[in-house]
Amino acid sequence: MVGLTREEILRQLRERILAFATSRGLREAAEDLTQDVLMVLHEKYPYVKELTELVPLSFQILRFKMLDSQRKTLRRGEYNQESVDDHPLVDPGDDPAMQAEQKERVTQLIAALQQLGERCQKLFRLKLEGHTFPEIMQILGEHSINTIYTWDSRCRKQLLTLMGGKWETISLEGKGQRPNKETVG
Repeated sequence: MVGLTREEILRQLRERILAFATSRGLREAAEDLTQDVLMVLHEKYPYVKELTELVPLSFQILRFKMLDSQRKTLRRGEYNQESVDDHPLVDPGDDPAMQAEQKERVTQLIAALQQLGERCQKLFRLKLEGHTFPEIMQILGEHSINTIYTWDSRCRKQLLTLMGGKWETISLEGKGQRPNKETVG
């Protein structure tokens, strides 16, 4: 490589830099990194003309650029992101038939709750307000939590009967929940 100009050396070096960046798994960014390295060599090191000096310098710059690129992707949260194009667009809203069914189920549930006794209505209201069973025990003035558990079981069975004998099966996929006994049976 004696007698090569700096531009000819950089042209050959470009291929080596690109191959190295591509081999490190940065296929999409390899071309950009190569251009960045060549720009740094051109702007900051115009006096370096020897191949023996340009090769290690260019690969050191490339390693710094690769590390910088990885830090940026981690900082931006892009490291494990999936492409938007890989997933089909889905309408997040239910279709009108599902909305009508949901409205009908809610109407049926409200009607069934109104047919329950006062104690069951109060128990369900307290549960919906987020109270725990020990808190419900204190609010209702009971001395045994087992009494609250028994009332809850009886009220749910009574509500199930008023709802037609079975709970609607609700898909719990991806929610991290498991269905209750009534949903399964």
